[in-house]
Amino acid sequence: PDALVLEYTRAMMCFALFAPDPRHIVMVGLGGGSLAKFCHRHFPRARITVLEIRDDVIALRDQFCLPPDDARLRILHCDAADYLARMPGCCDVLMVDGFDSQGLPSTLTDGAFYAACRRALHPGGVLVANIFTYDPQYAGALQRLRAAFDGRLGWFARIAGNNRILFAVRPSQPGAAPGRAERLLVRMASSEGRGFGWSNRLLARLLVTWLAWRRA
Repeated sequence: PDALVLEYTRAMMCFALFAPDPRHIVMVGLGGGSLAKFCHRHFPRARITVLEIRDDVIALRDQFCLPPDDARLRILHCDAADYLARMPGCCDVLMVDGFDSQGLPSTLTDGAFYAACRRALHPGGVLVANIFTYDPQYAGALQRLRAAFDGRLGWFARIAGNNRILFAVRPSQPGAAPGRAERLLVRMASSEGRGFGWSNRLLARLLVTWLAWRRA
């Protein structure tokens, strides 16, 4: 039950290239719980907070084999946009994978939401967002996300089919030297998608395997 079988979930775990040892991971959207379970198992020093707006999805957590809430895992029934707006500087990694029956909600792609995402991250913190390339909101969301993070936005080309997995980093404090994540994202932002599809998919598989192995 802790395995990641979908390409896009493995691709989202590439945040570990930028933030290998996060202390607090916040997730927008519970879905089937695969990302929450994987992070709970393979990032033992991290707290994980999942924000889910639908109580009927949370009600399925036992069928998803999610562990119970404890000191390291909390699943909150709340509106992610409201929560993040009230929680500046709360996390090292922010994973945005929230969809409704119509696709990507506009409240999770507008400028106010992305500004709240930036404020919710510690300096040098990383956002990873899943957006379908064919979504009508894709182009606008990409523009707003790039603006919110001062251009520090990049992705790995064709790593997960029609799922575009976007990585952004909150810049370091003024006067501070850029951190690891910021340096990597600045290099990625110089091209429209880094690398080749087959090599990026292999990278995601190897990374997930390594994360699992280090906890074996």
